[in-house]
Amino acid sequence: MEYMAGPAAPSQGNILCCQCGVPIPPNPANMCVGCLRARVDITEGIPKQLSVSFCKQCERYLQPPGTWIQCALESRELLALCLKKIKASLNKVRLIDAGFIWTEPHSKRLKLKLTVQKEVINGAVLQQVFVVEYIVQPQMCEDCHRIEAKDFWKAVVQVRQKTLHKKTFFYLEQLILKHKLHQNTLRIKEIHDGLDFYYSSKQQAQKMVDFLQCTVPSRSKSSQRLTSHDVHSNVYNYKSTFSVEIVPICKDNVVCLSPKLAQSLGNMSQICVCIRVTSTVHLIDPSTLQIAEIDGNTYWRHPFNSLFHPKQLEEFIVMDISRVQERKKGAGAGARSNKHTLAEAWVQKTSELNTDHQYFCSTHLGHILNPGDLVLGFDLANCNLNDEFVNKMNPHSIPDVVLIKKSYDRTKRQHRRNWKLKELERDREGMDTDDERQYQDFLEDLEEDEAIRKNVNIYRNADIPVESDTDDDGAPRISLAEMLEDLHISQDATAVGSQKRLRWCTSK
Repeated sequence: MEYMAGPAAPSQGNILCCQCGVPIPPNPANMCVGCLRARVDITEGIPKQLSVSFCKQCERYLQPPGTWIQCALESRELLALCLKKIKASLNKVRLIDAGFIWTEPHSKRLKLKLTVQKEVINGAVLQQVFVVEYIVQPQMCEDCHRIEAKDFWKAVVQVRQKTLHKKTFFYLEQLILKHKLHQNTLRIKEIHDGLDFYYSSKQQAQKMVDFLQCTVPSRSKSSQRLTSHDVHSNVYNYKSTFSVEIVPICKDNVVCLSPKLAQSLGNMSQICVCIRVTSTVHLIDPSTLQIAEIDGNTYWRHPFNSLFHPKQLEEFIVMDISRVQERKKGAGAGARSNKHTLAEAWVQKTSELNTDHQYFCSTHLGHILNPGDLVLGFDLANCNLNDEFVNKMNPHSIPDVVLIKKSYDRTKRQHRRNWKLKELERDREGMDTDDERQYQDFLEDLEEDEAIRKNVNIYRNADIPVESDTDDDGAPRISLAEMLEDLHISQDATAVGSQKRLRWCTSK
């Protein structure tokens, strides 16, 4: 038996390049790759250097003709924007791959590595890799240009409160920061009795007015002024003004209600203390612990004023105090506070310790006062009250002294305060010593009132060491669990691609 050899495997022969004579596999052009590239450049007509416009204020790139878009470095959005710059030149080639080449962020350069293919001589397909460089040119966008001009605005919200104390404004400032309603403002200007918020559109201003009416008791009115109009296109341009007036009552104010309002609130006493101002005015009767809430509409129907200025607070020392058992509610009486304790106290002014003159009063601070404590209050027995409701009251129904809050060492409280608040960036005429004192009062109110504190973002101050929660004088403090870290996101210049890192720091 004989075995027959199988057919030999076909082998591809080589040919000589028609230009340089190097043996190569056969191809339609009969040329090697080197000679083909030297003779044909498929990237001809594609620009190798272009420019992109970048706004440093808002960190946006210009997408022609007039759209500004937010793009991170080496992101898909930025890649698409760069490719659109050379889209017309890529019509004659086939784009295979595109990607960024890393450059220093401060170099103001973007480099794209492109891979393209094109059919050349006699149907041969040539693939080529090349780099396109983009120069980042600074250009201010139209929105930022209007912001920097500081005179361009279409709507303004004027927030006013006719009171000498700014506690409500400090609280409102923290609410605005927490809900980030200040980001769309063109400018914030502080004046002696309020704030002005400038906006580029009426809708943004209306949103601010709606927020204010939901967070503080207030009333508003609006007006508009025609600035220009086009009779051909029937286009009218207006400047709108919104006026928001906050009720002139702040925390720790002593007020006198009208008889009709006091009766509608559960037959409470006309002399009350404001313990809190949120979306409503919270009042407490120091003689019965009866509480009531008054919204903006109720206040404007039955307005009342504060009887004293905060500077009229006087310091008393508690000589004797006794807790009072819960009294029987009268007919139609409202709810009572569970966070306060009714007590009867004998107090004496610290400025009159050399005399025997003492005052008897009922107070809602029985849960924190002890004999020998210092307490701040108002002296109604030795003052002239110019109020229409007080003048009509029975003199025996007016207390001699109304105690407001316990007094602590302010210097010690400031020294151990290991937290801070953020502030709105605004144009201010100057902060005097009285404003600083009022701001310290607001910080103390945050430490003492948890209900207000839960609506405010409190940040830990790393510059002050953390101490024990207990203190010698028993002053209230904010626990670490209620504090936030001041978190900032920054671009790492040494990272590859668009990788970001988190940097924990504290800023003023």
